[in-house]
Amino acid sequence: MDLSKRKNFYYIFSLVIVLVISGRLIQLQVINPEKFDKDAERNSVKTIITTPARGLVFDRNGKLLVDNKPSYSVTITKKEFDTASIPVVCGLLGMEPDLLRSELKKIEGTNRFIPTRIMRDVDFKVISFIEENREILKGIDYSVDPIRLYPTDFKGSHIIGYTKEISEGMLKKQQNDYYKQGDLIGTTGLEAGYENYLRGEKGFEFILQDSKGREVGPLNDGNNDVKAISGYDLILSVDADVQKFAEKLLEGRTGGIVAIDPQNGEIICMVSKPDYDLNHFSGKLSPQIWTMLNTDKNKPLFNRATQTRYPPGSTYKMVSALAALQDGILKTNSTIPCEGSFRFGDRVFGDHGAYGSITIPTAIEHSSNVFFYKLVLRIGLDSWNKYGQMLGFGNKTGIDIPEETTGLLPSTEYYNKRYGPKGRGWTDGFVVSLGIGQGELGVSPLQMALYTSILANSGTFLQPHLVRSLKNPATGELIPVQYKRHEVGIDKDYFKTIQKGMYLVVNGNGTARSVKSSEVMIAGKTGTAQNPHGQDHSWFIAYAPYDDPKIAICVMVENAGFGATVAAPIAQRIILRYLLGLQDESEVKDSFGER
Repeated sequence: MDLSKRKNFYYIFSLVIVLVISGRLIQLQVINPEKFDKDAERNSVKTIITTPARGLVFDRNGKLLVDNKPSYSVTITKKEFDTASIPVVCGLLGMEPDLLRSELKKIEGTNRFIPTRIMRDVDFKVISFIEENREILKGIDYSVDPIRLYPTDFKGSHIIGYTKEISEGMLKKQQNDYYKQGDLIGTTGLEAGYENYLRGEKGFEFILQDSKGREVGPLNDGNNDVKAISGYDLILSVDADVQKFAEKLLEGRTGGIVAIDPQNGEIICMVSKPDYDLNHFSGKLSPQIWTMLNTDKNKPLFNRATQTRYPPGSTYKMVSALAALQDGILKTNSTIPCEGSFRFGDRVFGDHGAYGSITIPTAIEHSSNVFFYKLVLRIGLDSWNKYGQMLGFGNKTGIDIPEETTGLLPSTEYYNKRYGPKGRGWTDGFVVSLGIGQGELGVSPLQMALYTSILANSGTFLQPHLVRSLKNPATGELIPVQYKRHEVGIDKDYFKTIQKGMYLVVNGNGTARSVKSSEVMIAGKTGTAQNPHGQDHSWFIAYAPYDDPKIAICVMVENAGFGATVAAPIAQRIILRYLLGLQDESEVKDSFGER
């Protein structure tokens, strides 16, 4: 039975119950008053909404990441509640009277016969007091609700996300009245992205009460009750051990890491630092904690892996190379002279060295700026923009969590709108910087990881995702989640030229030769993005093994300087951990040294 049908059943059933009871009372009063006097105590039905167990979350290897535990909530049934009890209730719950009155006001206009949650995750002493003092606490009751439990040291806070009590605004916007005041709802991460699967379906119990509010027993021996249905479990693509390892490597820094399996789009790990403790959101969220998280200048709630919009620096150079090859501007063996600097108008743009006339692979190997300054001007802004979109930029990737940016991919339209028509508002000088991944270009680590997987897989990719399948807890059935396969529409042979260049970056005389590994052949590209507000941002993208890619990764560390110095060693360590199964960070350090 789907949710809408269950709701209709519940409301129709409740109406029938009321009509039956009313009819019976009239009968007893008019026809048989003596019997009415005897049965007067059995004169009402209480409806209890039972909260289903929220779906569990497992990693790719079956490790339990998110569980549930029981928790007590205090409820008020408006029809039975005497406002004279407010001081007693406030003393019991440690609430200010005005706050309780505010909570009561929120439930005006709702079903007065249905208990409404006013405080969750209360101490068992409170529950004992309610049980012992029902005579003076009319309309006050409790329910047992599941809340989240995190049984391992896996953090993944930006992956999992948190649940939070539904807001008044969301209550008003809902279409089917599933949620009530005080209900928890997935707010970020997978908790939000898969809310409709995780939440399950509420149940309903109908309890007979006497005139003093005491429970007599279940209506019709419980035959009319509707059982709650637990939510679906999530089976993730994430490797919990690799995730923990990556989190350690980024500890104390600010940035994001995303690793993808190029063959199927599965997210292996996704890290955003600083992060936060999901345990704060299990049960009753402290207002102080919530304020602290929202006012922290480091923005721990912000997902830097999917929401940042930073220039990617030289990691973006391969976009221009593919555009030039596909449009016939360059052949695979074409050269461009790189004299060590490039003059455009009154500006002189520098380079890392004077390389002479070089091909695309060599330009990628040495990260020649002059090569790509000249190339992007030959390509033109519109073509550069077009190929950027084909390779996953300027749009959301479609990952299965809601926190994601489109990034910023400048175009003629964008510049005209912001600065005025070309020639008067902007010039090709704006385009020059785009050739080396600077200027107003903005990307996320997720977009860069997807881009890397496209490069590794010669133009083929699947939508990046965190969830492999859903599991029906009642039957154990696994339901695979289907994701689309895409072809970017660029000749596959041209990717070989790009791959050769990325191979040389690590295994030739390139900018990331310090992370060359004898165990695994890695291909990559460094990037150092200028930051007007401080030290440059460090980028590195890579895939491995070179001849059969099983992991594509992007590491971005804010204010950390050269990509080869900080981001590249982190990526190397994660690659080796994933492919070789190294046991801990110290083992990697011992094998490959500190960098």
